[in-house]
Amino acid sequence: MEEEEAKALLREYQSKGIGARVGFGDNPAVLIIDFIVGFTDPSSPLSAPLDKELESTLQLLAMARSKKVPIAFTTVSYSDHSREADLFIRKVPSLKTLKSGSRWVELDPRLKRASGEVLLTKKFASCFFGTHLASYLTSMRVDTLIVAGCTTSGCVRATVVDALQNGFRTIVPMECVGDRASQPHIANLLDMDAKYADVVTLNESLKYLEKLSQ
Repeated sequence: MEEEEAKALLREYQSKGIGARVGFGDNPAVLIIDFIVGFTDPSSPLSAPLDKELESTLQLLAMARSKKVPIAFTTVSYSDHSREADLFIRKVPSLKTLKSGSRWVELDPRLKRASGEVLLTKKFASCFFGTHLASYLTSMRVDTLIVAGCTTSGCVRATVVDALQNGFRTIVPMECVGDRASQPHIANLLDMDAKYADVVTLNESLKYLEKLSQ
């Protein structure tokens, strides 16, 4: 699907009452999904071309940090004997690369995770499944979740669906999420924007954060 085709389809959806805006709330958090070495290093079989998306995410993080907005990161890792995600790994055998303790499961060093910023380890696509993300966000009285990371069609989409179902206004800055190919990236941005989240520009997200009082 081409970008212009996706925009035309979204306009058609909106004319039928699909794809309305939920907007930003009052208490945001930023979630950075799986920007780990196993996905950003070209030598990994799981890698994707994510340099531009990661650079955009650094702008988002800088603004969020300046406003003391809660920030959480996720990684994916499996022990040698783990059968917790057996069927997922059968479907995506390259996930075996993400062994606990290896460099592949470490956050990309460009993110420079700070003290106090949460790191969640997951086994499946959604960052809510099998983690304490929902309780963490609730404890911080978060009403708006700004989502960045990879991949758009996989862990980002799964997390966005769960974020809506857990009662969070969900915002996806389009420049901050990426995939292995443009077609699934565009199609899933369209689908998320139609049903589960507000897909916005990075600039819109930065302006929203900039207006927050610390």
